[in-house]
Amino acid sequence: MAEENGNNGGQPAGGAAQGAAAQPAPQNLGVLAQYVKDLSFESPGAPQSLRDRGAAPNINITINVEPGEVVNNEVEVELKVDAQAKVGENVLFAIELSYGGLFRLTNIPPEAVQPILRIECPRLLFPFARQILADASRNGGFPPLLIDPIDFLALYRQRLAQAQAAAKPAPDQIA
Repeated sequence: MAEENGNNGGQPAGGAAQGAAAQPAPQNLGVLAQYVKDLSFESPGAPQSLRDRGAAPNINITINVEPGEVVNNEVEVELKVDAQAKVGENVLFAIELSYGGLFRLTNIPPEAVQPILRIECPRLLFPFARQILADASRNGGFPPLLIDPIDFLALYRQRLAQAQAAAKPAPDQIA
C-alpha cells in the first residue's frame, strides 16, 4: 500500500491535480459597489419654465466613461452624464450626474482590460444612471427624461478611431 501512494501525496499519477492545473482560471467581472458620486439638478427659469411650455424642448445629452487605474484587480469606473433641456435660448433644466461603480477583474487578460472598462462596466452602470436622471427630471417638475440605450461598443470604437487619427502625423509633418 505504501508504495502505491509514493511521493505524489496520495494522488494517482496524472490524476485530478494535473487536470485542475491545466484548466485556465475562469474570467470574471464582479460589481463590488455602485453609487452616485455627484448629482446636480438646476431649473434656472422656475417657476416660469414649469408653466405653459408650448414647444418641445431641445435636449442635449453628453456621456463620458472615465475608468480609473486598476489596483489589486479592483477599479472604479465613472459614467458621467450631462443633460440639458432648452427651448430657444432658455434652459428649462440641466442635470449633471457622475455615477460610479467599483469593479473586480479576475483573470482578465491585459489586452481585454480597456474594452471591459469602457464597454462592459458602463453597460452595467447605465440602467441605474438612466433611472436617476429620469427621477431627477420628474422630481424637478418635468416629464421624466428617458434616455435611449447607449451602444458603448460603438462609443469605444469611435474613441479608438479618434485616438488613432490624432496619433497620425499630418502630411506636412512627415520628415
